[in-house]
Amino acid sequence: MKIRRRVSGRSKPAGFAYVFLLMSVAMIGLFSAASLSLGSQVSRREAERELLATGAEFEQALKSYAGVSSGAGVRGNGPQALEDLLEDPRFPTLKRHLRQIYADPLTGRSEWGLVREPGGTIVAVYSTADGAPIQRNGFEPDKAGFENAESYAAWIFGLPIATLPNNQRSAAIAEPVNRRNSLR
Repeated sequence: MKIRRRVSGRSKPAGFAYVFLLMSVAMIGLFSAASLSLGSQVSRREAERELLATGAEFEQALKSYAGVSSGAGVRGNGPQALEDLLEDPRFPTLKRHLRQIYADPLTGRSEWGLVREPGGTIVAVYSTADGAPIQRNGFEPDKAGFENAESYAAWIFGLPIATLPNNQRSAAIAEPVNRRNSLR
């Protein structure tokens, strides 16, 4: 005596479960990709906030080195190298304008783009990071020039270079340097 199995009753639920499983895996993949994208954007926004804070530190140090008080124009020259902000060679005693050469929060390296005056002194720094900033507006009044910037290189931190003519300002932007090759 042979026992017959009813196969047709099992194939429909098993097929439905397989399709449901595939759809579930696809949905989990989509949610994971969206979460990673959102997490990446959040970390980049945080790095931009850190860049603004670090840039403000460099700007304050350059103003201190040049003897610029708030609201005043450029009085003195900037340093020849970023290391001069750590230990000002113009004074017989130790004079610090900056505690350390901070790393660029976007690249993680101590490599900064430098804006130099025609005489070679540093008047500003900027990030060498690729890409366009996420923050496009809502800056402090003294950073209004950062609005709608196409790249991080447009976020320039330093002495009031607005006094330089446009042709000198664009010619003053130098190649990025790091701590090792900024010594002169």
